[in-house]
Amino acid sequence: MSRQATLQRRTHQIARVRTQRRRQRLLWTLASATAVVLLVIFAVYAISRVQQDGEGYAVPAGVSADGAGLALGTGAVTVELYSDFLCPACRAFDRDAADDLQRLLAEGKIRLIYRPVAILDRLSSNEYSSRAAAGAGCAVDAGKLLDYSRVLFANQPAEGAAGHSDEELVRLAGTAGITDPSFGQCLRSGRYLDWVGRVTAMMEPNGITGTPTVIVAGKRLTQPNGQRLVDAVDAAGTR
Repeated sequence: MSRQATLQRRTHQIARVRTQRRRQRLLWTLASATAVVLLVIFAVYAISRVQQDGEGYAVPAGVSADGAGLALGTGAVTVELYSDFLCPACRAFDRDAADDLQRLLAEGKIRLIYRPVAILDRLSSNEYSSRAAAGAGCAVDAGKLLDYSRVLFANQPAEGAAGHSDEELVRLAGTAGITDPSFGQCLRSGRYLDWVGRVTAMMEPNGITGTPTVIVAGKRLTQPNGQRLVDAVDAAGTR
């Protein structure tokens, strides 16, 4: 074989080796990129599972340890509040006690477990209680639960008629300072409707038959109002 032929052969061999190496690097790059994508997908899935309870439905970020309430504050005295956004008595309690709840939370005296229930869907033509309660879960995600509650009670629809539409609920939430578009997405999709069903279903096993029901340090208040709430929290705090 001539010297020129030998050089050409070696040149072709070198070219083939370089081509193979480029292909290998490309394959490794694609494999690495695929692995990253899979890791991202898995991470998103894992995060979504964290936001679900054992039954597989979505729960709000601020859900209480029992999975059936929205937890606010870290005070020593636990206050549980069962409330339906279509309940006139709940509106009366909110008008009287909302400022006290805000103050007790701000002073670090209580841990509020807010349980939005839907026992009055039958009194609206569009399941207002359930949708408004599901919105409470969206509101706690936005850090505005009590502001949302106050606005809804101030604009409570009449029993026996159509409650506010989803769009109206989003608008009302905006007046409570909830302007992030994710709230509207959460409410319109009914993300927490199944969770509201669970909260409502837990009423009977816990001996709760109506709203508003207020429990302070394990003791139920009779005819709850703002002053009785404050007195019960003060008494529990001294024990």
